[in-house]
Amino acid sequence: MDIKSISGGQETLCIKVNKVYDWVTRQADVPLLAFNELGGALVFDCLGGATPTPGLSDDPCAVLGGNLTVECFPTDEEGNPIDPLAPGSILCTEIPQPEGRASGQFQLPDGSTVTLQKVKVLKKGFIVVRVTNPQGLSCTSAPIPWAVSEKFFLCAPPGTFLQCEITDFECDANLICRPVGTTGTFEFQQLDISINLCQNVQMEALVKLEITAEFCQPRPDMPFVCPPLAFPPQCPTVFPAPGPTPTP
Repeated sequence: MDIKSISGGQETLCIKVNKVYDWVTRQADVPLLAFNELGGALVFDCLGGATPTPGLSDDPCAVLGGNLTVECFPTDEEGNPIDPLAPGSILCTEIPQPEGRASGQFQLPDGSTVTLQKVKVLKKGFIVVRVTNPQGLSCTSAPIPWAVSEKFFLCAPPGTFLQCEITDFECDANLICRPVGTTGTFEFQQLDISINLCQNVQMEALVKLEITAEFCQPRPDMPFVCPPLAFPPQCPTVFPAPGPTPTP
């Protein structure tokens, strides 16, 4: 290709891009997940199986004793740890409304009014709780589902779609074990899990724009220059050894 043929001067171009109609950030707090008994949605495996047996739960308090460390982390439906900030790792989708997005008038700080649409957003995923004692033994829960729905008032006319990005994720779990008489053993009493996340919520639409611009050019490649050959210094006074002195 002759690079000179596309350089020098601007041209009017038509491009297709996603236009951002509105963009907000917000912290979302998932309703507290509280469990007062084992089984059902809360199942622990303390025997090292691949997955906890559905409906059958080991008691982490009875197996591990007191003084436990509790952690929780995001996973997929199978219990595999995930990066919660990776695109698509946590479901974030708009909840369809039977009559479409309702519009309302809102007053801005300067006294003017603006028309915005009500957008309902659903976020859902899974977390796993791991309980560990000082000896390093642990019990791991089956994936626990969570979900939270919110409503936003955004510039979201017909034809726009939701674009959602999770920018921070935090999960905390608190396990309460109660002693069993004076035997020195414990049993499960309660597990509380709180989940907080931060999000970017945007309304976008695919549009065609006419702009004036120049075509981009690749930068020159950095030339690779072979270094000169280098030889170790010699000791010419001792080697090569001088030959015998000729006899006159």
